[in-house]
Amino acid sequence: MTTYDTFKSRTGQALPTLEASEIRRVERFGARACYRDGEMLVEAGRSIFGMIVLLSGKIRVSRYDGLGNTSVITEHLPGEFAGEMSQISNAPSLVNCHAIGAVEVLILTPQSLRALLVAEAELGEKIVRAFILRRVELMENGASGVVLIATPGHPRVHALQGWLNSNGLPNMVLDPQADEQARALCERYRPLPGDMPLVVCPDGSVRKNPSTVELGRCLGTLPELNSNQVWDVIVVGAGPAGLATAVYAASEGLSVLALETRAYGGQAAASARIENYLGFPTGISGRALAGRAYVQSRKFGVEMAIPAPAGRLVCDNYPLEVEMCGSLQRLQARTVVLSCGARYRRPSLANLTQFEGKGVYYWASPLEAKLCASEEVMLVGGGNSAGQAAVFLSGFASRVHLVIRRDSLASTMSSYLIERIEATPNIVLHTHSEIVALEGSSEDGLRQVRVRDNRDEVETDYDVRRLFLFIGADPNTGWLGDCGVEVDAKGFILTGYDAPGGTPERRQASLETSVPGVFAIGDVRANSTKRVAAAVGEGAAVVSQIHAFLARRGLAV
Repeated sequence: MTTYDTFKSRTGQALPTLEASEIRRVERFGARACYRDGEMLVEAGRSIFGMIVLLSGKIRVSRYDGLGNTSVITEHLPGEFAGEMSQISNAPSLVNCHAIGAVEVLILTPQSLRALLVAEAELGEKIVRAFILRRVELMENGASGVVLIATPGHPRVHALQGWLNSNGLPNMVLDPQADEQARALCERYRPLPGDMPLVVCPDGSVRKNPSTVELGRCLGTLPELNSNQVWDVIVVGAGPAGLATAVYAASEGLSVLALETRAYGGQAAASARIENYLGFPTGISGRALAGRAYVQSRKFGVEMAIPAPAGRLVCDNYPLEVEMCGSLQRLQARTVVLSCGARYRRPSLANLTQFEGKGVYYWASPLEAKLCASEEVMLVGGGNSAGQAAVFLSGFASRVHLVIRRDSLASTMSSYLIERIEATPNIVLHTHSEIVALEGSSEDGLRQVRVRDNRDEVETDYDVRRLFLFIGADPNTGWLGDCGVEVDAKGFILTGYDAPGGTPERRQASLETSVPGVFAIGDVRANSTKRVAAAVGEGAAVVSQIHAFLARRGLAV
């Protein structure tokens, strides 16, 4: 069943009608307004609102792609409401809304919407479910949001589309050789080769080969942050651990800012299926788990900034300060939680960077899986993430070559995954092996991978165009040196009794680092259990230690 069919079959949940009693409860949080026939209530790419409840008349909701193309999604009747995930995220709308005839509505601001979702649990559940289903429909349809214009196979398109998809942002790609509008835009802007792709934001503005920071600005994922505000908690990294901290801290009344370099969910979001997470007997994808946690965090008022890499932690004074990478802006916090995870490890291959995004990938999302249809692919790694990716890709590729240096998967992978790999006929395991060379060109991308069997030193060439690397990661702690956060020999952050020095109170805080008020959780912490459930547990546990720290300083919330 396609996403569109799923949306149609769940119309009652995607387009619910509020009862009169529910509207009265909503009215406590909104204000009435009237519009004339044809008047625009919401403009794609520009309007920021929380929710609009229709009291009388009719509202037409239309897709809009920044090129001026529009198509009707639905027409809301009295009792229905307008809005989707942009409204929870405090981002500009991705759709247009016009009045059909004279209409009267209740308008909620983003702040009022969050207050409603927290105060009215059952009603909030109905609203959030509708918002999620509507975003799913926009993602599947691809006719709203960002438009990327470039020839097929352009490496920057893959990188930008990967970032957009990872953050649940609707997008579509147009080929200027096949699409008249795309061709006309190229003729107007006359981009040089380095200017591609052209990107059209929902407000109609055009960017030449933008960075993800520029995209974040135009889509509202990277808001302007106030350097004068002092946050109770700044969370660096929005993987499972960081999202857990954000949710629990915000739900307990702390002001929280979460900074994420690439996409919420971190590396866990790349997992095709997590089957050993409590409460999901049939498994859940990392992206789905991260998406639910993200929605929870925004519901409780967490401010999220993506992409927003931290460049330096400043501990000379109090409050603490996080200096943003690439700028001199400093953000102030009473406490900082380091859940910055790790960076993907890269093998020592001379021309590896040449093929990144053009045949070499560090995660296996549906975007990459589509590229592998009926092809042979290769995957390197023996951990659970590698096993999940191999099984996932086997549903698309004709054959998956799984390469490991060890003699078996037994010591590095969960038994249920090993059994599944053994039962999948198009996964071929190569033990005692490693990649020694990549062949291809800048124009055509990766074409061939050379693998050496270390038992007999025999090298074999495989004609594969897609190589997936899951060989572990190194702790992302190089930016902490100026602050004096102590790390172990491998670069992982020491906490609690393992951290040198400090007062007895601080040493009793198992997740506090050698710097007062700075905590570390998840994969970046020394001696942590590298599992999603453990990361979420630490993310929740650290909140009580934050409260204790603030209480000792007389800053209890």
